[in-house]
Amino acid sequence: MYLEILTPDKTVFSGKILSVTLPGTKSPFTVLKKHAPFISTLENGQLGLETDQGDYMVYTIGQGVVEVRENKIVVLIEKISSAEL
Repeated sequence: MYLEILTPDKTVFSGKILSVTLPGTKSPFTVLKKHAPFISTLENGQLGLETDQGDYMVYTIGQGVVEVRENKIVVLIEKISSAEL
């Protein structure tokens, strides 16, 4: 799968991943390979992703939207910062 995380100012992440967990408006959800296409709104919360190299990254994000289609995920958000674990 391929993930892009975009803010109005920059591209925060762009690369191959194994999974991503997002803070959906109703509840958090995880996207894996071959997920059905959809668009969802996102709330303030944590976005976690596992790269294709096995690294895990966590970000704190503001509200936004996500589109999933043909193993490509695009996350559009207002603000983002690295989360402390």
